[in-house]
Amino acid sequence: MHELSLLENVREILEDHAQSQKFSKVSRVTLEIGKLSCIEPDALRFGFDVVMKGSLVEGAELMITELNGLGRCQQCGQNTVMEVLYDPCGHCGRPLTVVQGMEMKIKDLVVI
Repeated sequence: MHELSLLENVREILEDHAQSQKFSKVSRVTLEIGKLSCIEPDALRFGFDVVMKGSLVEGAELMITELNGLGRCQQCGQNTVMEVLYDPCGHCGRPLTVVQGMEMKIKDLVVI
């Protein structure tokens, strides 16, 4: 379950930002997760409290926003919603280049 190591990275990023931005507690974290990223939102929710225990994020609310996959066809130039990584262009059937949906971002924080 690579989601635990992703959560550890989130915790480290937040701890680094707490030092540089001078905050001491995070009460809410919003993550954006692309649907093509192979990251399971339920696994993030399941491990969040355990990974954040003892840190400035302990007790924070986790919000997850899922982003649809979006691909651009290099042949016809059309953008197409992608359900899976290797979906073909919905217009001409050619391969798509992923434009959105592979990312995981810390979208915003509520801090004290």
